[in-house]
Amino acid sequence: MKVLVIGAGNMGLTYSEGMASSPLLGKHNLKIFDTDPKKIETLSKEPHFDVYDNLDDCLPKADIVFVAVKPYHSEDLFKEMKPKINNQQIIVSLMAGVTIDTIKEQLGAIKVVRAMPNLPAKVGKGVTSYTESDAVSKVELIMVRNLLDTTGTSIHVNTEKFIDASTGISGSGPAYVFYFMQSMLEAALKMGFSDYDSKILVSNTFEGAIELFNQSDLSPKSWINRVASKGGTTQAAIDSMEDNNVKQLIQDAAYAAFDRAVELGKDK
Repeated sequence: MKVLVIGAGNMGLTYSEGMASSPLLGKHNLKIFDTDPKKIETLSKEPHFDVYDNLDDCLPKADIVFVAVKPYHSEDLFKEMKPKINNQQIIVSLMAGVTIDTIKEQLGAIKVVRAMPNLPAKVGKGVTSYTESDAVSKVELIMVRNLLDTTGTSIHVNTEKFIDASTGISGSGPAYVFYFMQSMLEAALKMGFSDYDSKILVSNTFEGAIELFNQSDLSPKSWINRVASKGGTTQAAIDSMEDNNVKQLIQDAAYAAFDRAVELGKDK
């Protein structure tokens, strides 16, 4: 299997490293295309990468092509790619808001998979939702899923609506968690804890809570009830968040990201 990644930014490089370190590529190195001379120089030192700055040298030879550029670069990129691809190649888009129909129209490809990754893929804890055009076979979809799973786990969704929805939950979601963590860090500092102690208090609390959730069948609400006793300190905190409508504000934020993903697709 010959795999090419176009774009060596955060997501492109993350998936490149995950796929290159897996046995899925067989004897083939992973191919990476980028136009940044510094990135090309750095990546060329990696023995498991074949690095290119010319699409003519790599695109026609690839079986599966991951497109990992910023959405606003896609139209120009597709114009350059279009004469160099064939109908047997599978195009996997990691771009937010760029629909399958847009890719098919602008690129001329028929086998297209649209995927929505998230940042924890960098540490092998990512979750990627994906869906496909009609021309992608079940066998080909399994191949793509195996590649996506090299950075964590993936979920197949039936329509692109759920790709946009997952943008609001998992794609943008790490930022919500970091926002909450930052708020707790600042509270800890105001209470007098050092930078180091504040970081330990917050990071270990998040890590421990996630582990508790993952190792049980209890819902988050059930865990809250276990921690919060009537009239206690935890209940005081929960009451404060309820009074300030924090739950609704978080849901509104997720829908704002969802709506923006839909708007990006319409803009294209």
